[in-house]
Amino acid sequence: MSRRTIRVLLVDDHAVVREGYRTLLAKHEGLTVVGEAGDAAAAYRCYKDTQPDVVIMDISMPGRGGIDAIEHIRRLDAAACILVFTMHGDAVYALQAFRAGARGYVTKSSPPELLVGAVQDVAEGRMAICPEMSEALAFDRVQEERVGLEDLSPREFEIFRMILDARSTDEIAAALNVSRKTVANYHYVIKSKLGVASDIELLYFGLRQGLVRPVSPAAGT
Repeated sequence: MSRRTIRVLLVDDHAVVREGYRTLLAKHEGLTVVGEAGDAAAAYRCYKDTQPDVVIMDISMPGRGGIDAIEHIRRLDAAACILVFTMHGDAVYALQAFRAGARGYVTKSSPPELLVGAVQDVAEGRMAICPEMSEALAFDRVQEERVGLEDLSPREFEIFRMILDARSTDEIAAALNVSRKTVANYHYVIKSKLGVASDIELLYFGLRQGLVRPVSPAAGT
């Protein structure tokens, strides 16, 4: 009996990247792309329309981030198999993705064949994690300051990332389709859970955890 075809939904805000995924998967028998989406809202609609076996999900996207999108899709379908494929190699992203309901996490620095294997593993009900993240997660368990980050819910972590990206309250509210007051309440809870008293302390916290990258001087200046 031949292996069943695994139907895949690609979610990434870069069309060229999605085309690369599609080309890679097309080389392997038993894998087919049934839909593409460039943001979380489109991913949700496309998931309902196509009912894929596996979703390959990026984290950094305009509007709702990938972690929030994972949680949103899992509320629609608790059995959804979502594999994160992202540039983020920091353990906290993986922790939040798994808490939101992801079944696998692979970084974009991984070999292409590792992504293919991860898709197959997730489709068959197994967890999948690349060696880079496995090592990062093991190391992360001994880092005391991570406790506060682990206390954040997936939605709180997504808003925390938006705050660190210098998004305004109005921008966050519009992206998540909630009120300004709701965003302000989340903002307060996030600071409380992380044990900081101000936004500048929140920024320093993000810097220490590698969630914010210092800006390098432009060449030639």
